[in-house]
Amino acid sequence: MKKKGILKSIFTFPLLGIVFAFGLSSCNDNDDTAPVQEATTIVDVASASNDFSTLVAAVDAAGLVETLSSPGPFTVFAPTNDAFARFLQDNNLEANDLLQSPELGDVLTYHVLAASVPSSSVTPGRVNTVSGVPFFVSQAPNGNLWINGNAQIIQTDVTASNGIIHVLDYVITPPTQSIAEIAIAATESATPQFTQLVAALVRADLAGAVSGGFDDDLTVFAPTDAAFEALYDALGVNGIDDIPLETLTNVLLYHVVPARAFSQDLRNGAELPTLLEGANLTVNLGSLQINESNLVESLLNIHATNGVIHVIDRVLLPE
Repeated sequence: MKKKGILKSIFTFPLLGIVFAFGLSSCNDNDDTAPVQEATTIVDVASASNDFSTLVAAVDAAGLVETLSSPGPFTVFAPTNDAFARFLQDNNLEANDLLQSPELGDVLTYHVLAASVPSSSVTPGRVNTVSGVPFFVSQAPNGNLWINGNAQIIQTDVTASNGIIHVLDYVITPPTQSIAEIAIAATESATPQFTQLVAALVRADLAGAVSGGFDDDLTVFAPTDAAFEALYDALGVNGIDDIPLETLTNVLLYHVVPARAFSQDLRNGAELPTLLEGANLTVNLGSLQINESNLVESLLNIHATNGVIHVIDRVLLPE
């Protein structure tokens, strides 16, 4: 988890286009018109800052300039140029790949709310976006706000005539696969992972339990293949098929929490109820552990339609 704080008011955006209309001279001096200030829309504000040139180019490429210049009101969670650069690098993309993507409009509208929402009203939980897909706000122990576990709100309440901008340090994208689908896809990657977890879920007939949509909030602590191999060695068995089915089912249920908990939602010493009735997991943020298993820091907050995956290096065993 990142440790930097929320920065407020680090940009000063100049007012754009102040136009004075002067009335034609007449015999009545009171006919002079008062100064009129043009509306400074969200697009105007973003265009006036060098920090949002990539966002402005993307909005233009997606044909959203007119929409975001309309009366609204809107709230835009706006990634900076650095946020886009990190996103592109992480996904092995060039800027043109993003600007020409048929999904660009969906990605951008995922950052937009159809209301003016000040920072005082941005609270943990589900938030419905213009794209029709929700994102999820978390509050870290230090008070910082995050979206989907991977984008931090670093500036708030930049006002425009048609809404508000809050600034992000990463690009958020809507998840398209369930927890089960992500795990299965990982088994088919160039460096397969979760092959043993998927085999266990299939044998216990629990794949359906970790499938679903945005109303099915789950958190899965997913052991790596190496974690399962270590378990086999400890039990003196050859694989999943050698573990009694009831035992295997209970072990798998013990890895699932019936809530969408990103890493920022975890609190030190918290007891997390699981799908195994009466069995809880204990959070240790000091050592970044769940029970005695280490959380793999680089593989936290894998976002799915029905929840979130955190990868762990040891299979959790209920008492």
